[in-house]
Parts: sequence; C-alpha cells; structure tokens
Amino acid sequence: MTLRHPVATVGFVDEYCLLYRSVFDDVRSYECFKWLHVGMISALARKTLPEIAKRIGLKDGQSLHHFLRDAVWDVAQVRAIRLQLIRQQIGTSPITLCIDETGDVKKGEATDYVAKQYIGNLGKTAKGMVSVNAYAVVEGIT
Repeated sequence: MTLRHPVATVGFVDEYCLLYRSVFDDVRSYECFKWLHVGMISALARKTLPEIAKRIGLKDGQSLHHFLRDAVWDVAQVRAIRLQLIRQQIGTSPITLCIDETGDVKKGEATDYVAKQYIGNLGKTAKGMVSVNAYAVVEGIT
C-alpha cells in the first residue's frame, strides 16, 4: 500500500511544517496542521475554524475541529520541536516573555465563540471573547 503525499499549501508553510511531520502518523492530521498555519497567517478578519476552512477551500471546519479535538498527536512533541527551533535561532540571547490577555465585550450572536466569561480589563463576567497571546522579545524584535 502506497501512502499518499499531503496536499501542498504555501511553500514556506510546507517547509516549516515539514519539521513537525514526525509528530503526525496520519496524513490527514498533518494536512490539518498545515491548513491551520495557512489560516493563521492569512488576512482573515476572524481566525475561526469556519473562516479558515472557507479560506483554504474546505466545505466546513469540521476536519479542523476534529484535528484539534480528537486527532492522535502529542502537543508535547510539537512544543519540543518549536522550542528547539527557537533555540537554534536565538542561541544564548536573553529573551523577554510578554503575556497579553485581551477581552472584548460582544453584543448579539454574529461573532463566533462569544460566551459569558470573565473579562480581565472589565474586572467582571460579561458576554464576550477572551484571547491570551504570548510574545517573545529578542534584541528588540518581537
């Protein structure tokens, strides 16, 4: 039985994701991993699974959702590879880690993933979206 090759995406995304190929036994999971990367760097206003799916030409975001929720892959392996790549790039340069938690109050149901939750900049529970982002600053570069 011949295994099929993963669908190609954007050249530099394919090259980067190839470094993680060993984490994924299933070619479909590996493709979803690549598609999520393409979605995250695209010029989408909302980087939700349904919007990413539309952008990359899938009929819906179910395969991406399944990948994140049920697919067999080890997040610790992905983190280890990512940290190894970062260490290769920065060497022994000191880094500053910045954690940014942002919450936005939303009205209505038009925005995906809105729920009642604690929003730190309001200091209370409200209907909205919260995101937490981590950034590293190395030699003045984010």
